[in-house]
Amino acid sequence: MTTKKTIKRRILSIFIVLLGFYGIFCLFLKTPKRELSDNSIKKIILHDNGLFFESSTSTNSISEFLKEKNIKITEHDQIVPEINAKIFSGSRIEIQRAAKIKIEVDGKEIETYALGKNIGEALKENNIILTRLDKTEPRLSYPVENNSKIIITRINVEEKIEKENIDFKTIAKTDSKLGWREKKIEQKGEKGIIEVKYKITYNNGKEISRVILEKNITKDPVPQIETQGTYMKLGKTNKGQGTWYAYKGGMFAASTTIPKGNYAKVTNTANGKSIVVQINDYGPQGKGRIIDLDKVAFAKIASLGAGVIGVKVEEVLN
Repeated sequence: MTTKKTIKRRILSIFIVLLGFYGIFCLFLKTPKRELSDNSIKKIILHDNGLFFESSTSTNSISEFLKEKNIKITEHDQIVPEINAKIFSGSRIEIQRAAKIKIEVDGKEIETYALGKNIGEALKENNIILTRLDKTEPRLSYPVENNSKIIITRINVEEKIEKENIDFKTIAKTDSKLGWREKKIEQKGEKGIIEVKYKITYNNGKEISRVILEKNITKDPVPQIETQGTYMKLGKTNKGQGTWYAYKGGMFAASTTIPKGNYAKVTNTANGKSIVVQINDYGPQGKGRIIDLDKVAFAKIASLGAGVIGVKVEEVLN
């Protein structure tokens, strides 16, 4: 009897031990499930415009991750991989922020955005082509910052041929048979033509320098030949003193013997210089004075400082 009880107790002990092992085994089986749950947390590396971050997330796409972390991007920014791509633990996300810039070029001011790191890259992004001579402010290697203003100065150089006139010369002749107030053009002058090749430099369309490279005469000028009559029919001669006064400022004079509107030949008896003046006034008053010359006329035959000179006055009849 005692043996039977002992056997039952042993069987019960073995059962309890087995039950304990079963519990431990079940606990062991649950552990991988907990590890699987831990694997749903992903570690992400984020580069945001040069700044480095490490972050964790349980989201499955870049867009969800950005929303979770309240990271905003604009339509001008660039993100790699693309915003709807899936993410995994160890994923690397790079965001490049676009800078708002102004470009002053070709008479216009353009407001735009750029992802480039320097001025040169920003201009290429916006399809602005520079020539070898163009200048930028700031320089091309300067970093792009938000609200940067870029000024482009266009420097253009061109070679240009322009036609220019060459003035003709006038050849003067005299004819003693022709009245002194008559003039004939024996040959009409014609301007010549010269082609000038220039090297022209422009700053934003405005010419700043012009250098002559060569000249080529394509048409010689034709001189003008003019014949001036010298025949003068003179009337009575008077000798006396001549003075001057400021009146009209031309080849005029005042006389007491020659009517207004007529002409007179006046000769300085000291040096032989002669002029022809038109009488437009009455005078002068004073003993021995026979003509009062306009200041301009007097200066052609004597010094104004002389004041009074000896003259010969002849009325011109033709």
